[in-house]
Amino acid sequence: MSILKPLVGVVFLLGAVPGHAAAPPSTAGKMYCCEGGRICGDSLPELCRGRAYRILDGGGNVINDIPAPLTAQQKAEAAAEALRKKELEEHAREQRRKDQALLETYTSLQDIDLAQARAEMAVNAAIKEAEVRIATARKQRKKLEDEAEFYKNKALPPELAKGLRDVDHEIKTQQDLLDVKKGDFASIKAKYDADRKRYGELTGRPATTAAPARTTPPVAPQPR
Repeated sequence: MSILKPLVGVVFLLGAVPGHAAAPPSTAGKMYCCEGGRICGDSLPELCRGRAYRILDGGGNVINDIPAPLTAQQKAEAAAEALRKKELEEHAREQRRKDQALLETYTSLQDIDLAQARAEMAVNAAIKEAEVRIATARKQRKKLEDEAEFYKNKALPPELAKGLRDVDHEIKTQQDLLDVKKGDFASIKAKYDADRKRYGELTGRPATTAAPARTTPPVAPQPR
């Protein structure tokens, strides 16, 4: 009695046999074919490795299509695209967070106007304080200079020399702060103009053109 055994490790090169256009049925069950079905085997043939191939059942029906492995360039392009999508998703998530915070902070465009007025008043208060400190330091320096007149062509006493250094440092520190605070008005205007614009986009209430940045203390709107 003859017994049919599965074909194990067999590779069919169908392109070399005239009249064979499809993979033969396999008594082993699955078949692995590449090159349009010209190379087949009951396990993945070596000639199919690194290429796209198909898995067929014993009746020659396609079970699965396996694409060819990506090239180094394709892998790099895929990684770059994945990174780009991740960055876009992170940007969108951050924008949603900012939008939610904006809507929770303000209930109307007038709220934004009031917030800007308060911020500008705080800057003006800091400017005035710095100006007072500079004026006080300059008066102190004038007194020290008058005292130093007694020591012309002589070394100043250590305490007097230190006093002059300290007062000069105070004047420079406050002047630097003053310059920074004066520049804050433009930053405040840019921030609240952007808040108005985005708030209008989110709520459908168009923002009116904002007033130029103030350099004097603003007057808060009075309730009607």
